[in-house]
Amino acid sequence: MPRFVIHKHDASRLHYDFRLELDGVLKSWAVPKGPSTDPREKRLAVEVEDHPLSYIDFEVVIGEGYGAGAVIVWDAGTWRRLTEEDPAKALRDGHLSFRLDGEKLRGGFTLQRTRGGEKPQWLLIKRRDEGADARRNPISTEPESVLSGRTIEEVAAGG
Repeated sequence: MPRFVIHKHDASRLHYDFRLELDGVLKSWAVPKGPSTDPREKRLAVEVEDHPLSYIDFEVVIGEGYGAGAVIVWDAGTWRRLTEEDPAKALRDGHLSFRLDGEKLRGGFTLQRTRGGEKPQWLLIKRRDEGADARRNPISTEPESVLSGRTIEEVAAGG
């Protein structure tokens, strides 16, 4: 099963890096508000460059320069497509439906491209299924790393 990871990244602005393992790399999107378990909330996801698979358990403080700041593995697990369409083709076509089986996030999600160009914009949307819960807010209630149990503040402080 291909893997996914969501990094909480306190760079110039706090955001979440959503990454899906596909074709030997991590396809990646920056999600400013982080993923939601509420199907009514559509979260902006800005496509960024692919990352190597070695980033799957990346939890450090990045020094000066691009992306400087603390990074934790906020969630991780496996994913699978929900349709018969090849996932790489679905991404090229701008619509991928998939299931996450992570520590914090479970169930169906959709990535829908809304704008192309140099930095394509997508929406990350929770599907209505057993993992949907409008009352649950794992971004605020589950801030710890699934890898180390530390918060981003503890990683930043060297703890």
